[in-house]
Amino acid sequence: MSTHTTEAIPTDPTGPPGARERDEVPPFRYTATLADGIERRWQDHWAERGTFHTPNPSGELANPRLAQERGEKIYLLDMFPYPSGAGLHVGHPLGFIGTDVLGRYLRMTGHNVLHAMGFDAFGLPAEQYAVQTGTHPRTTTEANIERYRAQLRRLGLGHDDRRSVATTDVGYYRWTQWIFLRIYNSWYDRDAGRARPIDDLRAEFEAGTRTAPGTPWAQRDETGRRDLLDSYRLAYLSQAPVNWCPGLGTVLANEEVTADGRSERGNYPVFRRNLTQWMMRITAYADRLADDLDRLDWPDSVKSMQRNWIGRSEGATVRFPSGQHSIEVFTTRPDTLFGATYLVLAPEHPLVDELAAAGWPAETDQRWTVATATPAEAVAGYRAAAARKSELDRQESKDKTGVFTGAYATNPVNGQPLPVFVADYVLMGYGTGAIMAVPGQDQRDWDFAEAFGLPVIRTVEPPEDFESSGGQAYTGAGSAINSANDEISLNGLDVPEAKRTIVDWLAARGAGESVVQYKLRDWLFSRQRYWGEPFPIVHDEHGPLPLPEDQLPVLLPDVDDYSPRSYPPEAADTEPEPPLSRATEWVNVELDLGDGRKPYRRETNTMPQWAGSCWYPLRYLDPTNDKALCDPDVEHYWMGKDPSRANDPGGVDLYVGGVEHAVLHLLYSRFWHKVLYDLGHVSSEEPFRRLLNQGYIQAYAYTDSRGLYVPAEDVVASESSATGYEYNGAPVRREYGKMGKSLRNVVTPDDMCAQYGADTFRLYEMSTGPLDVSRPWSTRDVVGSYRFLQRLWRNLVDEQTGAAAVSSTEPGEETLRLLHRTVDGVHTDYTALHYNTAAAKLIELNNHLTKTYRPGSVPRAVAEPLVLLLAPMCPHIAEELWSILGHSETLAYAPFPVADPAYLVDDSVEYPIQVNGKVRARVTVPADASREDVQAAALADDKIAELLDGGTPRKVIVVPGRLVNVVL
Repeated sequence: MSTHTTEAIPTDPTGPPGARERDEVPPFRYTATLADGIERRWQDHWAERGTFHTPNPSGELANPRLAQERGEKIYLLDMFPYPSGAGLHVGHPLGFIGTDVLGRYLRMTGHNVLHAMGFDAFGLPAEQYAVQTGTHPRTTTEANIERYRAQLRRLGLGHDDRRSVATTDVGYYRWTQWIFLRIYNSWYDRDAGRARPIDDLRAEFEAGTRTAPGTPWAQRDETGRRDLLDSYRLAYLSQAPVNWCPGLGTVLANEEVTADGRSERGNYPVFRRNLTQWMMRITAYADRLADDLDRLDWPDSVKSMQRNWIGRSEGATVRFPSGQHSIEVFTTRPDTLFGATYLVLAPEHPLVDELAAAGWPAETDQRWTVATATPAEAVAGYRAAAARKSELDRQESKDKTGVFTGAYATNPVNGQPLPVFVADYVLMGYGTGAIMAVPGQDQRDWDFAEAFGLPVIRTVEPPEDFESSGGQAYTGAGSAINSANDEISLNGLDVPEAKRTIVDWLAARGAGESVVQYKLRDWLFSRQRYWGEPFPIVHDEHGPLPLPEDQLPVLLPDVDDYSPRSYPPEAADTEPEPPLSRATEWVNVELDLGDGRKPYRRETNTMPQWAGSCWYPLRYLDPTNDKALCDPDVEHYWMGKDPSRANDPGGVDLYVGGVEHAVLHLLYSRFWHKVLYDLGHVSSEEPFRRLLNQGYIQAYAYTDSRGLYVPAEDVVASESSATGYEYNGAPVRREYGKMGKSLRNVVTPDDMCAQYGADTFRLYEMSTGPLDVSRPWSTRDVVGSYRFLQRLWRNLVDEQTGAAAVSSTEPGEETLRLLHRTVDGVHTDYTALHYNTAAAKLIELNNHLTKTYRPGSVPRAVAEPLVLLLAPMCPHIAEELWSILGHSETLAYAPFPVADPAYLVDDSVEYPIQVNGKVRARVTVPADASREDVQAAALADDKIAELLDGGTPRKVIVVPGRLVNVVL
């Protein structure tokens, strides 16, 4: 039975352009009102019939027969959104629509497509709203999710709604806590090159097959044994330098701190402090995270960003004796050691306080003391100032500042005393937090040396004219100079050979060794917030303990105050007090962890928002499973390695999202997935085998003379205005960039659907460029897509009756050739995600039908393939037309048209004719014409005959299918 109804849907004569083209609008003209009715009806149809429900091979969502019938599996995934109260603007769904178009195309070409949508719903915005209003974050979050779902449904996205999850669902974050326990209860065995259960390590210590460093295992008490195991765990508590914001009362991630060292939310000062925090030992996976990028089909730019973030560096550790201490330095240029003239420690370095002398050494340069009485006083003041700067500001500042500690260290290659400074351009997060400064070969060291009057010794010979042309630090290749002592000489060696030679010399004397270092730091995993996943951890007198799995989930308690304790913004020495710490009945509990009921204290920090977003691709696969994270057979079916692909790591077949997540989200997800792989919970080594970064929808914004933003939709072009634009008769300035509420240039998909319909909106967004390219938004241009759909509708439907208006006549040769070229081209374009060129081909075909056939006479043999070609981009109108054309079933799984190769071969070829190398004429001949026929046609052309003037050319060269060259 057809799903099409002949009941007239009321039209909107005052709707968008084209809705009223005559005094009386035909009852079945394609208008915004008609589109709205069609779209909502088909959305209901899909939902009621479970059109996009995707079968699993096993488990609760299983239908093995249907999965086999649908064909090869394809897992498409969008980076899921955070459901903010502002809802979607037209830029948000660009990627969602793009993956939906591909998913619909793949279903029609014989694939079992999994496409689902969920919500990354924990996080600071909902908590801040709760603090301001007293509304529970869950209430706000769930309301926002419902709004997003309604907006996404209105766009006709073909998601399997049974698989939708939110990170705030108790049934979801139970498994987030379960994964945390897997990570906590694991350690990285470097010999095996993988994670192993911590119980294996305990057994090795107990059996004596692995020697415990320091105190033997048998001589340790319970606290000592736990401390030893904790030092190996992949999740552990540690004193770590963090971004502490007293004004907000919480630790912030680097991405939540502005370049000038203030909180992104609230603009409070942020201080670097050492606090006890949960950490993830992601550094154990640094090599695998870097090396396995080669196995992924990702943009090269994203791979480069990940590699740079990991920052693998081969170099050496060098030890510089200083009194009772040894200052350890990591350097990638050990060959320059003879040129070191001072050392620098990061302000957070643990040796700073111990090295700061009681008084200044005799004849200390006044530039080194910053006018203070003692080194300790100078260091304390400098550290306080450095704590107010962001890491970015410290790295990029051109003004080099620092103070002398009053201590000296000894250079192991020449015995020279080197003054030890504290300076904020050295970060504790990289290497050892200490550097040997070689101003002759490093510009930052040169700038510091120049500011503090320190010597410069070159150790690599620069080009002859380097210094005379103004060169300072020389960082290029060359031969070593000034690099010898009584035992070793590097002079004359190139850089690689000098490195090898000096490292061997240092290692033989215990003064250093070859090492690999990373910029990547262990992942700070604590937040002093309420709205996040509770840790499945309790504490007793010996330290932290994991909860048994049967005590999951640990539920968030209800609290009266959702905010952490805040302090005066400048109170840098304060301590975090998370909101959960005030829920005393929840915090202090009696539990049986296997050895009887005992009192414990729950962990009061919560996990960061990253936690839930690290693993959601796995939960989409098996969302109703309450026995396991994901059924192994289901995971293997959707994400397992493909043996037909060389070195395939497995994972999602296509992951689409913004490039702003190129590093942290992707890196953290890969880390969690690799741990799960090592422990045997998944068969894929990577979560995302292919990645595409969609472009952005950008828009113009306008500011008035006061610099205030004005409504973009009310701005008009004006030749009389000096700026070219006016608002309320006054000139305004135009700027181009993001779309945002504060910029007053937001356009919502709701508005577009109301004015034109969802299909027009989808088609416009897909028509403006390839999916991976950013493009401008122009509401005025949407009408072009709307007009196309109106013309196509008019070609196939009687606007008075709503019945099909097609004929059974056979299409002509020209039409058939254009149809099959369009089919072939659209296949290619959909596969390549070049929806803009697919749309252009469909418009060309429809224009041809408009010009060639009278109303009601378009051949069905062309009309039906045209509808199927359009369906992935404009599914509602395509479903309606398919139904009007007499089909009772949805076209969601209808076979996609296939081009007949016979119609892809041109029946004629145009040859340009060159005379003495210059094109003088063109001639068209049958595609199968022989060389002799082509030559005869060329010489018979009037222009060529005139040039020959009755003579015979010296030579005629025919290049088949390309050109004819006549030499006079």
